[in-house]
Amino acid sequence: MFLLQSELSSLKKANAWLNSPSLTETELRGKVILIQFCTYTCINWLRTLPYVRAWAEKYKEKGLVVIGVHTPEFSFEKNIDNVRRAIKDMKVDFPTAIDNNQDIWNAFKNQYWPALYLIDANGHIRHHQFGEGGYEQFEKVIQQLLIETGIKDIDPHNVEINARGVEVAADWSNLNSAENYLGYERTENFATSDLLHNKQHVYTASASLNVNQWALSGNWTAQKNSIILNNPGGRIVYRFYARDLHLVMGPAVQGTSIRFRVLINRKIPGRAHGIDIDEQGNGKITDQRLYQLIRQPNPIAPCEFQIEFLDPGVEAFSFTFG
Repeated sequence: MFLLQSELSSLKKANAWLNSPSLTETELRGKVILIQFCTYTCINWLRTLPYVRAWAEKYKEKGLVVIGVHTPEFSFEKNIDNVRRAIKDMKVDFPTAIDNNQDIWNAFKNQYWPALYLIDANGHIRHHQFGEGGYEQFEKVIQQLLIETGIKDIDPHNVEINARGVEVAADWSNLNSAENYLGYERTENFATSDLLHNKQHVYTASASLNVNQWALSGNWTAQKNSIILNNPGGRIVYRFYARDLHLVMGPAVQGTSIRFRVLINRKIPGRAHGIDIDEQGNGKITDQRLYQLIRQPNPIAPCEFQIEFLDPGVEAFSFTFG
């Protein structure tokens, strides 16, 4: 597959660059390039990140150029300050192009987060990976392309990673819940009633839910891509079947904070707590990002998750699982 000039030259349409001055087609000519499309709340991208960081570190002196292309999914991910804070927290130090208008995304005809494209020194796309996995094969192709440029003494062993928190690979054998959006445009399996569009409404959660159903309690406004809590005490209940549960959320008004508490099967989470809450289930929302709320110890079983917000003003976007 050939990398057309228009695809590589689309980098000049980036809204901004982080960790680097803008990189031009001329500067990249003759280089082996890894381009990764990402958006900072995407759990699938977060789980690939330990490998991309490790490759960037291992092969930077051998000539590999790693470029992140941040193409946002949610509107708050267009905020460059949000992206800058997120990639700093995630220890991303390779060049990252901000692609708020999807110019680079469209030039590559990309459709996935994450998507990795490996380009040889002659400008050919020699390998790609859409979604998670394929790490060993991808690294072997990196090594092959660097050897083709005349680089010697490349360590043939694959990188070893020590993933933690949200970056730990999913427990695929027990992953029986799929990503679900909470705005009325794309949500699925809402059990309470129809979500009213752009209107405040007091919802009452169902007494029991089937696996992968969810419900609201309290005064909420459902928007196209999110739900917003209008009064304190609102709850989201979700019956899920997975090791991990994450919720993309943040304060609707930046600069505010929102306290919350989590229950699992109507009890405090204890050992099942995620990195963003304590064992009692307490947490605080300060940023618009992905929050890891549950990481169950074995054995994994279907569970009822409940989050209650002690303050108003939370905006919630999507659940993801691992």
